[in-house]
Amino acid sequence: MDLKLKNILPMFVSLLLVSTSNAQSGVYDVTSANYGGKANSDITQALSKAWTDACASTSASKIVVPSGTYKFVGATFKGPCKAPIEFQLQGTLQAPEDGSQLPKADTWIGFERIDGLTLSGGGTFDGLGATAWKQNDCNKNKNCKSIAINLRFNFVTNSIIRDITTKDSKNFHVNLLGCNNVAFQHFTVSAPQESINTDGIHIGRSTGINITDTTIGTGDDCISIGDGTKQLHVTNVTCGPGHGISIGSLGKYENEEPVSGIFIKNCTISNTDNGVRIKTWPASPANGVVSDVHFEDIIMDNVKNPVIIDQEYCPHNQCTLQVPSKVKISNVSFKNIKGSSSTPVGIKLVCSGGLPCENVELSNIDLTYTGKEGSITSECKHIKPTINNVAQPLACATS
Repeated sequence: MDLKLKNILPMFVSLLLVSTSNAQSGVYDVTSANYGGKANSDITQALSKAWTDACASTSASKIVVPSGTYKFVGATFKGPCKAPIEFQLQGTLQAPEDGSQLPKADTWIGFERIDGLTLSGGGTFDGLGATAWKQNDCNKNKNCKSIAINLRFNFVTNSIIRDITTKDSKNFHVNLLGCNNVAFQHFTVSAPQESINTDGIHIGRSTGINITDTTIGTGDDCISIGDGTKQLHVTNVTCGPGHGISIGSLGKYENEEPVSGIFIKNCTISNTDNGVRIKTWPASPANGVVSDVHFEDIIMDNVKNPVIIDQEYCPHNQCTLQVPSKVKISNVSFKNIKGSSSTPVGIKLVCSGGLPCENVELSNIDLTYTGKEGSITSECKHIKPTINNVAQPLACATS
């Protein structure tokens, strides 16, 4: 055998063994020689290639983004994949500060049509949203430009998101659409109170979503529940700042699907505009349904509207209050809710004059107000709730 070939052969065999070992282990590290990603640089191509390889693997695989800070222009990671994938973000991914640089105006990072996704690692998705908040007028302008959501999950099933932070999104932090059996555990949402339209987790047309042991502080709803949400369980969530935990708004669009099986339990809500809320638009274009909704064991700390049903939700006078909401609310309970209100109206239940609320229960509610605008009270319209162990001022005193 030629001497040169003799020297090269062991090296080739060694490389082949390393390559085979990496393939068998199913670990796709974006900073490996295969992908060439480096800290403090753009890893868009490296991460996208790692996803393509992992998605094609016939056995379970893991994508790793090690500790460090990386630039990422944006992408939608699409399935279906051949086996489950763990996306382990140990470092920080940073979005472009200028939203016009994103591949999709309304999405920074998306996961689509994937079964068996695990998103983990203790890392952070940083949307660098401060500039976008200043330019965002969507709360007033119906024709505003789309702004990017940090994390979109479209048609994702049997998946878990745990030990991950989403920070300073330009728009909503998380949006779920058409998902089934997805869990959020030890998840963190972080944005300042002045961030506009930065809902923590928005859920729509999804079933079997579980959110547990999660901390959300942002500039809008901590959790917002859209039409078609069914069997949602929210447990041990800390919310604040923000606008509380809200069902809706509903009734603004045609063909909205029913909301049912909502269980919000053992949560703490602090220094927010609302506590637990159901909101629907008057002058609804079509009928809607909200039923089987239960808020229980909630602590309120300095919350403006601790318990609220608002079927006259009409921000910036974008609707006609004279036409009642067509969204029917029934079988709702507020149980064991304690703490402090930052306004005198501790309970506000304003239902539709066309479809009054039915089977609403208030039980074991103890809220205090220590401000200078009078004593604590309640406001109720088009509703006759069942009341158990609620002090008279909070028991629909103005009905």
